[in-house]
Amino acid sequence: MTLAKSQTLDMRGWLFGLSALIIGLDRWTKHLVSHHIGLGDAITVIPGVFRISHVLNSGAAFSLFTDSPHPEHTRWFLIAFSLIAAIVVLGILLRIGRRMTLTAVALALVLGGDIGNLWDRMRTGLVVDFLEVHIVHYHWPDFNVADSAIVTGGILLLLATLFTKDESHA
Repeated sequence: MTLAKSQTLDMRGWLFGLSALIIGLDRWTKHLVSHHIGLGDAITVIPGVFRISHVLNSGAAFSLFTDSPHPEHTRWFLIAFSLIAAIVVLGILLRIGRRMTLTAVALALVLGGDIGNLWDRMRTGLVVDFLEVHIVHYHWPDFNVADSAIVTGGILLLLATLFTKDESHA
């Protein structure tokens, strides 16, 4: 039994559910870290490679803009940027989310991650980061579930752009 084009199952509920899952995981993990690991402390998971830490980030992903001479301006800029990004991504998902595509999944991840970090910025002005990775002598800036979802979504968008056939010219 196949559905006619007009009866195609609308996937937006699943995509918004994915965004909600990311937000929930982000809130839950940040809560756990904030309540069980002291600020500035860390738990070693894999010596020399991975720790669960507790740091506060006043900047953007990967600590960008952390050393801004005007932290309050940076905070409001990041809030405004995140709000605009969430609205734009939400609008695109509403338009294209009827079908489950790599692009739609990527945007759902970006939306969830964006809202997860926006929540922290609006509440306290600081984002809780806790995943700390070391690769040989390089220390990757601490990040969180929301950052991971945004980066994963960005990579999936790139892959969708590179490997999806443009059917509008077929």
